[in-house]
Amino acid sequence: MLKKYVGFMIMIFIFFGCTNNNKNITTIGFVDAFEDNTIEQAKTGFLDALKKNGFSKDQKTLNVIYRNAQGNIPTLTQIVKYFIAQNVKLIATNPSLSTITAIQNTKSIPVFMMVSPTPTLMKVIDDKGNAPKNLFGVSEELNYIDTSFSLIPKMIKPKSAQLKVGMIYNQSEPQSVDALNRIKLLATQLNINLVFLPVNNSADVQLVTQSLLTKNIDAFFANPDNTVFASFETIIKSCNNAKVPVFTSEAGLVARGAVAAYGADMYQWGYQSGEQAAQFLKTNSTETIHWEMVKIRKRVFNAKVAQQFNIIVPQGFEEIK
Repeated sequence: MLKKYVGFMIMIFIFFGCTNNNKNITTIGFVDAFEDNTIEQAKTGFLDALKKNGFSKDQKTLNVIYRNAQGNIPTLTQIVKYFIAQNVKLIATNPSLSTITAIQNTKSIPVFMMVSPTPTLMKVIDDKGNAPKNLFGVSEELNYIDTSFSLIPKMIKPKSAQLKVGMIYNQSEPQSVDALNRIKLLATQLNINLVFLPVNNSADVQLVTQSLLTKNIDAFFANPDNTVFASFETIIKSCNNAKVPVFTSEAGLVARGAVAAYGADMYQWGYQSGEQAAQFLKTNSTETIHWEMVKIRKRVFNAKVAQQFNIIVPQGFEEIK
């Protein structure tokens, strides 16, 4: 009888002990809009920042509900609604499609963005020019594209009198359209013949890229576009077969086959957003937190690809491995 009583008391102790521990575990939601090696770096940075600040699965202080929409918008919406139903403490969004979807579906749960343009570029500001009150994290503007695009005439010799650069863009993404308009103006200033074609989704990328390559372009520019991110290997393969080098404004794409870039460090982008999220989890307040611009940008190049196209990279660029 005594053994049964002791056993019963042990079970009660374990049950209540686990219950008490669970109260200390914070649950957050993290959503990726699609599968991509580049934006994956931002997710790693975000979670590393949380871990450094005492929030991780290993430390039993954090539960992360992770979902990937695999490029499907209805699925993305369902994921965000699931997070809301689970009463998560915050929603981490990567990249802009996830951010837009989250702030469209909740006005109360804090949203910490990464790999996203400014609220103005995402067109989520109100009539007074204010961003959503529950939007935090780190964004990027388009000024850095000027530096990235300007690398091309410094490294490429045109086949004819005028340098010809090609690019594709998703016409349904506001930031992609804004980037195209900016590049158009810059191309005119640099005396570059810009050839561009629209895509609707990743399924169109191969056909559109191959069509672009028939126009005798000297280089391809991969702009900040979610469809370009998701289909970059397809773009690289087509361009390599046509012996056309790829330049980009995204440092993460250089490791995947582009020649060079001036852009944000994706890991640090996510880490910067994660530090904000950690501050919120510690204080349970967003009063001193505001969305901010990405802090760390760098010039990087892919030595193997540069050698493949006989391109001499100027000094000041870091080789990416």
